[in-house]
Amino acid sequence: MTLVLDADAVRAACGPLAAVDAITAALVAGLDPAADLPRQTVPLRGGEFLLMPSERSQAYAGIKVVTVAPDNPTRGLPRIQASYLLFDAESLSLRAVLDGTALTTLRTPAVSVAAVRSRLLAMPGPLRLAVFGAGPQAHGHAATLAATVPIASTTHLVRDDLGTPRAEDVLRAADVVVCATSARTPLFDANLIQDHAVVIAVGSHEPDAREVPAALCARATVVVEDVATALREAGDVCLAVRDGAMRTDDLVPMRDIVTGRVRPARDRPLLFKSVGMSWEDLVVAEAVIRAGR
Repeated sequence: MTLVLDADAVRAACGPLAAVDAITAALVAGLDPAADLPRQTVPLRGGEFLLMPSERSQAYAGIKVVTVAPDNPTRGLPRIQASYLLFDAESLSLRAVLDGTALTTLRTPAVSVAAVRSRLLAMPGPLRLAVFGAGPQAHGHAATLAATVPIASTTHLVRDDLGTPRAEDVLRAADVVVCATSARTPLFDANLIQDHAVVIAVGSHEPDAREVPAALCARATVVVEDVATALREAGDVCLAVRDGAMRTDDLVPMRDIVTGRVRPARDRPLLFKSVGMSWEDLVVAEAVIRAGR
C-alpha cells in the first residue's frame, strides 16, 4: 500500500533536529551532492513546474514536483506548493506520497543548520538572530536554529524595515542573519555584518537574483551545497564572481565543512548560500518514513 502523509504527519514524524542529523549523517557517510540529478524547470501558463529527482539512497528514489504560481497570493493561495513521491529503489513502485511543502519547510533549514552547526556551537551564546522574511522558511529557520543553540533574541525584518536605522542596529548586533525572501537585490550593507557572524541565504535560486551583497562574499567564507550547482543557480554567488568580489575557487562545498575537512576562519563571516537540491528532499523524506514506521 502507498503511504500518504499530509503536512501534520510529516512534521510529527521528523522534527528539526532529526532532519539536521539526517542531512549530516548522509554527508558523513559519503553522499556527494555533486552527483545529484539537476533540477528541471518546465514553464506553464500559470507559472512553472520545478522537478527535483534524486536516487541518492540505497532504499529509495524520489521526486519532488513543485508548482510556482506567482498570482496565487491574490487568490488566497500559496505561491509555492509541492508534493513528494517516494519510490522503491529497485522496483520503482510508489511507496509514499508526502506533503512536499511541509517537507521543503523542514529540509531547507535542516540543510542550512547542518552546514553551519559547528560554527554555531563554537559561538558563545545565547545568540542574537535576525531574520529577513515572514514566510515559512523564515519561521522554519528560526525554529531550527532555536532547537540547535540558545537564542537570546529573534528579530524578524520585513520589506518596510530595509535600510532603516532599526534594521541597521539589529544587523550590527546579530550573531546569525537569515535571508529568506524573494528579493532580487541585496537586503543590507555588508559593513553591518560582524566578523564572527553567520549569514544564511536561501531565498533565491536564479543566477540574476541575490539577497546578499558582493562585498559580503568578498569578506566571508562562502559555503555552498555544490560548487557547480551554485555557479548555475545561486545569484548571490554568480553575481559576486561577475563583480570580481570572489573567485570560483573560493567556494567551499558544505560536505567539506560537515565532515571537518575544512575549518573556516573564526575571524571572517561564514556565509552559507543554498539553492535547494534534490538529494536533500530524498534524505529527509527517508528520515520521515523511517521515523513513522
